[in-house]
Amino acid sequence: MKTLAKTIFNSGDYPNNVNTALLILRVVIGIFMLTHGWGKMETLFSGEPIQFPDPMGIGATFSLALAVFAEVLCSVLIIIGLGTRLASLPLIITMLVAAFIVHANDGFGKQEFALLYGVIYLTIALIGAGKYSLDYLISNKNK
Repeated sequence: MKTLAKTIFNSGDYPNNVNTALLILRVVIGIFMLTHGWGKMETLFSGEPIQFPDPMGIGATFSLALAVFAEVLCSVLIIIGLGTRLASLPLIITMLVAAFIVHANDGFGKQEFALLYGVIYLTIALIGAGKYSLDYLISNKNK
């Protein structure tokens, strides 16, 4: 269990300027994605009929719920730096589905935004949260 926690909550070991840059990146990209997810969350709980793409054939409501999970909950986790590497994965998947399935026939102009977000989340997943995160506090307790 200690090895799993070390892997999931590994925040990386970087100089202070890199840690500051990671904090800024996490907070800004998290807030930007929250603006997309918040409207979807309101739609999910509005009681209105759900009209949302169902690119995977799992139903519009479940597709919307998965998008809300990624864009709201995972964004909050990235902002606070908790389980950051793991929280990035649903966002990467969501952005890949948006780019290559939902907007498959719309051309690069519609795919570009989702791909840009996807690359940022992939970078965060590879690098980790940095020193200014809850992951850092947790990983130091496990040493």
